[in-house]
Amino acid sequence: MPESKFVIPFYTEERWQNWINKVKESGFKIDDQEKGAIFVYMEDDVVLSCLKIIAKYDKNVSSKDDALGHIAQVKEIVLKKIEPINEDIDIMLESTQLSLMGVFASCECYIEKAFEKTSPLGKLIKSALKAEKEENMGAALGNVAEIGANILAGKKLKDKDLEDLPEGLVAEWLDGIDSIRAAMVGDSSYKDDEPDEGK
Repeated sequence: MPESKFVIPFYTEERWQNWINKVKESGFKIDDQEKGAIFVYMEDDVVLSCLKIIAKYDKNVSSKDDALGHIAQVKEIVLKKIEPINEDIDIMLESTQLSLMGVFASCECYIEKAFEKTSPLGKLIKSALKAEKEENMGAALGNVAEIGANILAGKKLKDKDLEDLPEGLVAEWLDGIDSIRAAMVGDSSYKDDEPDEGK
């Protein structure tokens, strides 16, 4: 396997820990929507790092193996067990990690080309919810990953498809997909960014 061209990682332990420290300092309480924005920024920061990896892969600057390796590195940092802080913050951090599971699964599915370009994506959401109801979580995550991969490939997801979702893992994972969607329609400068150690 050729040596990666990138010496600087796309995401670092230090960067993730800095977010956790900011969350601790925020004094967040579950009913404080204003301070809750910190978790959105935290999630979006990871999503942008993943989109940078996808952009390098799309430009053939990064091989499939390298891209999967970079995603795996970010995933390892972000999905590690976090030491308890307090009940409200712990709930939100767990929710953020669950959302990012959907992001990582989508990126892996996209890089591996393990999906069919399809629409409407609402059908896949129904399949994911059905699988969750049947406690087939592997299939549910697979459906969510296909949705995310389709969005990374340029497909659109309707707002109404994300409305009135029953609480559960699929809803959490789809929150991550929504973050991908939002990042892709926002500032696209990430496509030209180099990896950074951002603090």
